[in-house]
Amino acid sequence: MLFRRRSSLTPARAAALASVMRSPTFELVPLKNALDQAAFLPPGATVSVTASPTKGIEATVALCEQLQGLGFRTVPHLSARMIRDRAHLGSLIAWLEGAGVDRAFVVGGDAKEPGDYPDGLSLLRAMADIGHPLAEIGIPAYPQGHAFIADAPLLDALRAKAAYASYMTTQLCFDPGAIATWLAARRAEGITLPVHLGLPGVAEPQRLLAISARIGVADTHRFLVKNTRFIARLIRSGGYYRPDGLLEGLAPHVADPVSGIVDLHLYTFNAVDVTERWRRAYLASLEGARAELASDLATDE
Repeated sequence: MLFRRRSSLTPARAAALASVMRSPTFELVPLKNALDQAAFLPPGATVSVTASPTKGIEATVALCEQLQGLGFRTVPHLSARMIRDRAHLGSLIAWLEGAGVDRAFVVGGDAKEPGDYPDGLSLLRAMADIGHPLAEIGIPAYPQGHAFIADAPLLDALRAKAAYASYMTTQLCFDPGAIATWLAARRAEGITLPVHLGLPGVAEPQRLLAISARIGVADTHRFLVKNTRFIARLIRSGGYYRPDGLLEGLAPHVADPVSGIVDLHLYTFNAVDVTERWRRAYLASLEGARAELASDLATDE
């Protein structure tokens, strides 16, 4: 099994991981297989639907509408640079409201030619100005920085966007140390937004890279730049990536209330079937580990 490591979980850490593993958010890309893969989701699951310049934001909203009709709770990515103007924004919000969607995830996006909203902050301000029915809004957080935005303005934007947001989701990262260090720094600065911990799901190397490439050129470049060593390990392995080691590295922080980690966001790479099988098995192992560890501690005492 690729990138797994020996477990060093305490009962408290196993319990914390189990808590966030029970009802995570599953991310889907609006590709042809999205609805087929949705069949493997738990009933009533929360599903985040990405947006990309190669598909158009209407594809994101349309998939959310379909998934809502199937009983899922959807979170469309509203990509600022893909929204032309105030009228376009108003029509998208009306579409979401009509579909029963009451939440969104606001990102800047990668469209080369933006309309009236060049970044996530400008879109959030416009949404607040016109009013919207969305009960919950998420924003991205970048533990490893951004490929095209310097750290200082990126953090300034996060602080400004926090006033409009309900939570922040850490973007794709395979380094538990980078995530923990970044989060500790933000808490020390006084940013208190709850965190949805972004976690890569199970994927074959070829599929992971293919999905990354199909999302869009800019996304692919960012992914490769931030994860060069990880990509090299994937290519050499020929096996599956499983996020057990990443989760266990983050377990102390998930268990620490100061960290404010309240949910998991699973990047499925549109491979929900294998990711969900892994989640169920890992959750079962956590439950078993909790009982075993508690028993061992009681015996030692």
